[in-house]
Amino acid sequence: MKTLEKVLVVAVFFICFGSDIHCQEKSEAPLKARPGFMTGYNRGFGLQANLTVYNFPGEFPFELRFGMGYTFLNPGNAADARRIFINNATNGEPEKKGGSFDMRLDFLRARQIFGIKNSFIVFGPRFSTFKGHFDYVGGNEVFDVTSHQWGIGGGFEHHFSMSENISFIIRYGLDFYVPGTLTGHDTSYSPGNDNINPENDNQNNDLPFQYRDANKAIYQPEFMPHIMMGVNFNL
Repeated sequence: MKTLEKVLVVAVFFICFGSDIHCQEKSEAPLKARPGFMTGYNRGFGLQANLTVYNFPGEFPFELRFGMGYTFLNPGNAADARRIFINNATNGEPEKKGGSFDMRLDFLRARQIFGIKNSFIVFGPRFSTFKGHFDYVGGNEVFDVTSHQWGIGGGFEHHFSMSENISFIIRYGLDFYVPGTLTGHDTSYSPGNDNINPENDNQNNDLPFQYRDANKAIYQPEFMPHIMMGVNFNL
C-alpha cells in the first residue's frame, strides 16, 4: 500500500511539475473553476461534491478535479464478522450498515467519445475510509470494522449544456482500492497477516483466522464500478 501511495504522488508531481516548466514560456491566463455535484451508483448509493479547475496557462492538457463523497455500502456478512472479530456466539438478531468516505483527484482530458464531442477521459488517485457497523440486537454485542485504503480509478464523462452556466454530467467507470488492514473490537487483520488478537476458527480445528477470511467477510471497497449523474455550475 505504501508503494502505491509513493507511485501516485510521484506521478502527480511529474505531471504537474513538467507542465509548470513548459508553461513558464507561455503567457499566463486566469484559472477558472466550476463546482459540481453528482449522485448515483458507486457499488452502492453514492453522493459526491467536487471542484474542477481549468483554463491553465500554456499547454497543460488536463483539467483538474478535487472531490469528496460518501457511499452507502453493504458492510459484509454479519455472522462471519462476529466469529472473526469477537467470538463464536450466535445469539441476537444482526443489524448492519456501512459506508465509505472517499477523496479523489481526477485528471480530465478532453476527447470525443462515442461521437459525443464534449467528453472527457478521467483518471486519478483515490483515498477511502470505510466503516462497517454491526449490532446484534438481544445479543449485547455492537462493534465497528474500519479500514483505510489508497486506490486508483478511471472512466469516461459526458457534459451536456443545459444553460449558459449549468451542464448535465454523466460519468461511468471503475475505481480499484488496494485491500487495507481491517480493524474491529480489539482485533485487526493485515494483508501480510501481521494480525493482532486474531480469533480462532471453531469450524477449522481452532486455527487462527487469516486476513483472507476477514477480507471475505467484510466488504471494504475494492472494485467499485460506478455510473453517476449530476450537474456542474460554471462560475
